[in-house]
Amino acid sequence: MAGAIIENMSTKKLVIVGVILLLFQAFAFMVGGLIAPSPTTAVHYLATKCVDTVKHRQDSKWFMPWGPNQCEKIRSFDEAMAKKIEANNIVFAVHIPLPNKEMSPWFQFMLVILQFDIAFKMHNQIEDGAMVTVDVGLAYRDDTISEWTEMAHSFEQRRLSCSFTTAKTYENEGRFYECDLLPFMEVGSVAHKYYLLNIRLPVNDRKKVNVGIGEIKDIRLVGIHQNGGFTKVWFAMKTFLTPSILIIMIWYWRRITLMSRPPVLLEKVILALGISMTFINIPVEWFSVGFNWTWMLLFGDIRQGIFYSMLLSFWIIFCGEHLMETQFFEAEVLGRGELKMCELCLPAIKIFPQLDLPTKKLQDQTERNRFSVYWKQVGPIVFGSFCLFIFDMCERGVQLTNPFYSIWASDVGTELAMAFIIVAGICACLYFLFLCFMVFQVFRNISGKRTSLPAMSKARRLHYEGLIFRFKFLMLVTLTCAAMTVIFFIISQVNEGHWHWGEHTVQVNSAFFTGIYGMWNLYVFAIMFLYAPSHKRYGDEQSSGQCITGDAGANSGEDIQLTTTITHVDGPTEIYKMSGKEAQE
Repeated sequence: MAGAIIENMSTKKLVIVGVILLLFQAFAFMVGGLIAPSPTTAVHYLATKCVDTVKHRQDSKWFMPWGPNQCEKIRSFDEAMAKKIEANNIVFAVHIPLPNKEMSPWFQFMLVILQFDIAFKMHNQIEDGAMVTVDVGLAYRDDTISEWTEMAHSFEQRRLSCSFTTAKTYENEGRFYECDLLPFMEVGSVAHKYYLLNIRLPVNDRKKVNVGIGEIKDIRLVGIHQNGGFTKVWFAMKTFLTPSILIIMIWYWRRITLMSRPPVLLEKVILALGISMTFINIPVEWFSVGFNWTWMLLFGDIRQGIFYSMLLSFWIIFCGEHLMETQFFEAEVLGRGELKMCELCLPAIKIFPQLDLPTKKLQDQTERNRFSVYWKQVGPIVFGSFCLFIFDMCERGVQLTNPFYSIWASDVGTELAMAFIIVAGICACLYFLFLCFMVFQVFRNISGKRTSLPAMSKARRLHYEGLIFRFKFLMLVTLTCAAMTVIFFIISQVNEGHWHWGEHTVQVNSAFFTGIYGMWNLYVFAIMFLYAPSHKRYGDEQSSGQCITGDAGANSGEDIQLTTTITHVDGPTEIYKMSGKEAQE
């Protein structure tokens, strides 16, 4: 074999491949921006106040806010006081979805946010650090006549964070506090058509339960679920991209195994990157449409974490392997002039044992091609990913059995969650700084190697200049991919989610999801394609790595042998072989 495709493919063909990948990238953004709807939909609900007329409350009884079997309702708490209805007998009922609508498995998940409407009263103000205790139950059914089946029931606490912007005087009584939204419920699958929430606010003066929380007038909920149209587009992309990455990965590894030398570390890491991309691509979400798999959100987070950890590790190793010293030997025979130059993977003394050859370069190979060398760089990535995994398990892992649980509900949980996020954020910042430093070192290292190019023949000099340009361009594309991810994430957070472009509405959030997802697939595809061994072969003298004798032989070797892959321990490309480690860590 004679090097990798990135160095042996003609510039014309390489440009064609780049244009095709760029068109696919544009298509990925257009699919999300023009075809797919917004990723999620938010629906607002106002809880209905039902009266539990049974003296001894039965947990199996569910209160419907509307329909043929609707509950006995009251409009306000003033009406309840007039009818001498106690607070413990009031049930806030919310039916999901709204009347004449149905939920669908295509919605994938259901997230519910809680907000209290609390009026200001001089004699009933919100105390500092007030905690609301809710007795909440969730039920489901798949038609309008069946009985409700309990899905979950729990007693939860949420800390109020409210502010009153005007003066606390009698004239301002009746005005409402401005309260923050509270996490309430998250379900990892939407397998049923109808859901019912019954919420109670039990009051116990002796135990200080729901005391000092102000005068609650209403409870509002915001239900968020994934759009079915976006889910179908997302599944279609996964279904299309899975075989594409799988085929290129098998093709890449088959070419690696056909070589006479064993795979080097960089080639193994590229394979691992392809495996992680395939793992995240496999559209197992299709099964969530027919099965009630509540663990799909957690499983999706784990898959994404594995891929991004592998991607970050790949960048570190990719740069590091191009900084390591190569095993490159130049030998000159004194006296007879039979040897001009030799590029070999073995020490010259072993090839010419009868000669005492002084070597101009004899560089150490011990640090290259060893994964253990990168533990200081890959360690923070693994540690940060582990922190995020623990955070995810502490919330979504518990939500598998209790959908009302939130790690942010308690002070200890909030501190732990913030600690995990901060540590992971620090690791991410250190990573990006170190990655930029490594890219700078690689560029400076390659620039230093260019000083030897003028001494080469014109054909060989142009070849190496082309290799350096291609490698630098690939590194810039890598950094651009990372930058695009950050930029589009910020855009999706600061705008309202869509732009108007003529008569068309561009869904920015959808374009972000599909575009970035397509970008990572195309990037992994390009890396495996460009770093696969080339099928081009040259003359036996050059491809076998033998020495070229005579001055004329050396010159012809420069003109003909543009790339040489050492078939023992050297790497896949000339850039890999010619780059040296100028600055030690």
